[in-house]
Amino acid sequence: MADITIMGAGIFGLSVAWCCQNKGARVQVIDPNGPGGGASGGLVGALAPHVPENWNDKKAFQLESLLTAKRFWAAVEATSGISPGYARTGRLQPILDERALMLAQQRAETAKPLWGDAALWQVIPTPDNSWAPISPTGFYIHDTLSARLHPRRACTALAAAITARSGRIVNEGEASGTVLWATGVSGLTELSQTLGRTIGNGVKGQGALLNFSAPEMPQLFADAIHIIPHTDGTTAIGSTSEREYDDPTSTDAQLQEVIDRATRAVPVLHGARVIERWAGLRPRARSRAPMLGAHPTRPGDFIANGGFKIGFGMAPKVGQVMADLMLDGTDTIPDDFRPEASL
Repeated sequence: MADITIMGAGIFGLSVAWCCQNKGARVQVIDPNGPGGGASGGLVGALAPHVPENWNDKKAFQLESLLTAKRFWAAVEATSGISPGYARTGRLQPILDERALMLAQQRAETAKPLWGDAALWQVIPTPDNSWAPISPTGFYIHDTLSARLHPRRACTALAAAITARSGRIVNEGEASGTVLWATGVSGLTELSQTLGRTIGNGVKGQGALLNFSAPEMPQLFADAIHIIPHTDGTTAIGSTSEREYDDPTSTDAQLQEVIDRATRAVPVLHGARVIERWAGLRPRARSRAPMLGAHPTRPGDFIANGGFKIGFGMAPKVGQVMADLMLDGTDTIPDDFRPEASL
């Protein structure tokens, strides 16, 4: 019998299971689609911070998670023997005009007391390499907090680490012990239907994987596109954010536009072969923050949902706070993350 049953084997469900194991709990994870079978099985893997201004609990939570990610993923890799592709390589963003340059310089000062010695947000001139995207001003935002991982490999590594510690990951089964629901878009849809109002929905994203190797380079954010060089010699780009769609898993001309914008912004990518195209639905709660805490319609159960675009970056901290809540009764969840904020 398990002490904790996790319904859903996406990044939130697997991270909570892992953190519960770290506290000595017996866990099982149930998901008919297997680890990373939904939105967590994408390609991009950008772990990027919010801008360092208008500070709030959401940004502080994300900062803590990004700072603990290296230790979190190193432990997963040591236990599983599988690399999640994690590396804190930083990020470059071209600065488009003088107004944006002034704002970036202001944010560099704002970041100092917020980020402390943990990371830098700075304005730099054009790097001496072909990887940097085109910048009209000749200047870039460079932060050293951003990191990357390969989403599918991260889920595979987490699943293997959990089973290496005698946890069970199955496609179906009976729940036992305390139950957490981390069921992504289907969970938000069920909540909306039960409560008779929109609690959250799925936002379609499309991304692509290029046969281009730049594993030591920082990730890029240019023309609203994430460009992520992975450790395996590929580079991921994405993604769209689509509220209206016919087929949630099909790719189309909107992805081609993303590819074209990426190659225009970063000419060195021109001609790189597209080796995979991906599309899927990402769970977005109405509050736009993750929903963490007591489940609003299942008494005694818990919920971790709504990771949307920042699920992988939030995962180490989400796993920790949910394990503390479910196993010890210690509640450190920010008010903006509680399910009530989306109800």
